[in-house]
Amino acid sequence: MNWLTVALTAYLLLAIANLLDKFLVDNVLKSSKAYAFINGIMGLLVFVAAPWFLNWPGFFWFSFNIFSGFLFALALWSLYESLKRGDASRVLVFIGGLTPLFSILFSIILFQEKFSVNQWFGMGFMLLGVLLIAFLPQSRNFLWRFLHWLGLKKENLKAGLDVALASAFFYSLYFIATKYAYSNQPFVSTFLWTRLGAAIFVSFFLFNKKNRADIYDLFKKKTPTKNQGLVVFNQALGSGGFLLQNYAISLGSVAIINALQGFQYAFLLIISSILAVFYPKLLKETFSWPIILQKTGAVLLIGVGLYFIALS
Repeated sequence: MNWLTVALTAYLLLAIANLLDKFLVDNVLKSSKAYAFINGIMGLLVFVAAPWFLNWPGFFWFSFNIFSGFLFALALWSLYESLKRGDASRVLVFIGGLTPLFSILFSIILFQEKFSVNQWFGMGFMLLGVLLIAFLPQSRNFLWRFLHWLGLKKENLKAGLDVALASAFFYSLYFIATKYAYSNQPFVSTFLWTRLGAAIFVSFFLFNKKNRADIYDLFKKKTPTKNQGLVVFNQALGSGGFLLQNYAISLGSVAIINALQGFQYAFLLIISSILAVFYPKLLKETFSWPIILQKTGAVLLIGVGLYFIALS
C-alpha cells in the first residue's frame, strides 16, 4: 500500500469519525464535556507503551507537554460543542480552513517565520473557503451572529461557528506547541505526555455535579449497549485515521499529505449530503442544492489553498 492510498484512507476514516461525533453529541451524549472526558480518558490507553518509550524530559518539558495536552483537550471540547450546535460539514470545514491560517499567523508572531508567495496565495484561498462556509444561507450563520454582536439582531441564539472559531484557535496553538516539542524531544515519549495532559484537563470536569451526572449517564444500565459500543468504536476509528495519517507522512511528503486534507472535507461533504437526502433526521443537516453547491465551492477553495501551501 503506497503513501497516497494510506493518506486517502486516513482522511476517509477521519471524515466518518467526524460524522459519528456529530451523531453522538446530538443523540447519545447530553454534554460535549462528557464526550471530551471520554476521549481524554481513553487516550490514556496509549500508556501501555510507557515502559518502552516514556522518558522523563525534565521539569520544563514535562510542564510544556502537559500544557500542550491541555490545549488539545480544549480544542476537542470546543469541536464537540460546535458539532452539537451546527451542521457537521459546515463546522468541520470551517475549523479545517481556519486552523492552518491561525497556525501560520502564530508562526509569524512567535517564530518570526517568513512565507512565500505560494503560501500567501494558499491563505487567501482558504480564507475565501471559510467565508463561503460562514455565509451559508441559514438563519444561524456567521453573518447573523456578527449582526447580533453589533446589536442589529434581537434574538440571542447559540451557533456552531463561534465555538468552531475557538476550536480552530486552540488546535492551531496545539499544533504550534507540539511542533516545538517534537523538535526537541523523542516523538513517542512526547506524544504520551501530551495524552496525559489531555486526561488531566478533562478530569477537571468531574468537579461539576452536572458534568459527573452526564458522564455517568452513558454507563448506566438503561443506556443501550449499542450506544456505548458506538462511542468506543468511534474513538477507535478516529485513532486509526490519526495513525494512518502519521504512517502516510512517514512514507511520503509531509507537505503533499497535508494538502490532501482537502479530501477529508470532500469525503465529509459527500457522506453528509447523502445522509441529508436519505436520513435527514440523523445528523440534523440542512439540505438544499444551493447549500450543497456552496459547500462544494468552499471545499474546493480550501483544497486549492492547501495545495498552494504544499508547493512552498
